Amino acid sequence: MRDFKKYEIWQLSHKFTLEIYEITKKFPKEEIYGLTSQIRRSSLSIPTNISEGCGRDSDAEFNRFLTIALGSANETEYLIMLSKDLNYITLE
Repeated sequence: MRDFKKYEIWQLSHKFTLEIYEITKKFPKEEIYGLTSQIRRSSLSIPTNISEGCGRDSDAEFNRFLTIALGSANETEYLIMLSKDLNYITLE
């Protein structure tokens, strides 16, 4: 079994998720069940899937969870783009 906390990608994705939560506190209240929830869930899914994959017995299962985490990263990227286009966030 792997220790997920030792993986740099997990550390970065955890920090990223914390930043997403902080940024989305400023989103409009009408987005609480929409975009705010979705972007938080997709960003949270990245370190969560890395963690879960580390608890699996085989490299194949670990790789499958890393692939899922990558899909969540792509989803989060789109949601950040959408948030920018809706003027909820800026490039900074």
